[in-house]
Amino acid sequence: MKIPLSWLKDFIDLDGLSVEDIARKLTLAGMEVDEILYVGLPMPVYKEGEKHEFKTNGIGWDKEKLVVAEIREVKAHPNADKLTLLDLYDGQQDQVVLTGAPNIFHLKGAGKLEKPIKVAYAKEGTTLYDGHAEGQVLMTLKRAKIRGVDSYSMVCSEKELGITEESDGIIILDDDAPVGMPLADYIGDAVLDISILPNMARNANVVGIARELAAMLGRDLRITDYVIRNAETVKNGTGQSVKELVEIEIGDPELNPRFVVGLIRNIELKPSPYQIQRRLKLAGVRPISNVVDATNYAMLEFGEPLHAFDYDVLKERAGGKKIKISTRAAKDGEKITTLDGNMRTLTSMNVLVCDEKGPLSLAGVMGGSESEVLFNL
Repeated sequence: MKIPLSWLKDFIDLDGLSVEDIARKLTLAGMEVDEILYVGLPMPVYKEGEKHEFKTNGIGWDKEKLVVAEIREVKAHPNADKLTLLDLYDGQQDQVVLTGAPNIFHLKGAGKLEKPIKVAYAKEGTTLYDGHAEGQVLMTLKRAKIRGVDSYSMVCSEKELGITEESDGIIILDDDAPVGMPLADYIGDAVLDISILPNMARNANVVGIARELAAMLGRDLRITDYVIRNAETVKNGTGQSVKELVEIEIGDPELNPRFVVGLIRNIELKPSPYQIQRRLKLAGVRPISNVVDATNYAMLEFGEPLHAFDYDVLKERAGGKKIKISTRAAKDGEKITTLDGNMRTLTSMNVLVCDEKGPLSLAGVMGGSESEVLFNL
């Protein structure tokens, strides 16, 4: 299980502890840290011959050379059809940067932007990963002339920063990213890759790890009290309660003792904020959309499997009748096409979430393609 340090800090004060201190305490408590991945935070410095206590990987970001900047204008390159010129501000001065990033290219020649785009900006001399090399190859950013235009800085992709292997576009930061702030202070992180033993399954989530640390350190666990509201009284934009719209049936309480449904309306389906996407990626989960990401984020945070179904699809499948959702054991040989496009043949050991037309998802594992959230809610 991969846990970003920044996520843990949402729930517990870890001031005064290094990443290695935290890893050591978790390992001694039976949650062995297999590796520490540094993504922007400074890596530990070992003396020659000194034994590394933990396997480490990653890169630290220079706070002077790698900062948040904003693109203010996008121009066409005078001598290269596939490149654009960016006028940006790095918090101290204006800069001109070349890029061929596909997620910026559509703005080529757009001129001044109505709303600046926040990006990760690397100055000359910055050490990064080569975004065009196979694997992780370090490089130092040097001054060059590209198709007649001087280039001495760049806007960065996730691969160049060591966040993921994605190199097909630059990082677009959230609108509230503070221009001029060192990127390490804004999104620098470290990821603990932890082996959770079966007898500690309660800790297979961010809050679980934070709770263990709070107990070991004698520090407070910062967690909000949540109130579960009565399904008969909560109205969801339709003027009806969830209970009036959806019926729940649990086929085998021993397999699945509890199943809860909530109905959320008036949501625009779009990408999640970058900070959410970044945490999901560091935890090993691919961002999809704000709705799907919210369920995965909550699952990683609390250890509670969640899944989003498209209500309009379920309503259509119900043929105008009240939607009925049930959980049951699969039949040997029963099939379901999951969200990854694979047709899966099931056994009676699998648990399904179904409606009256058939399986909707493989419970706690993956959703089915027929009820995927595709449109605004």
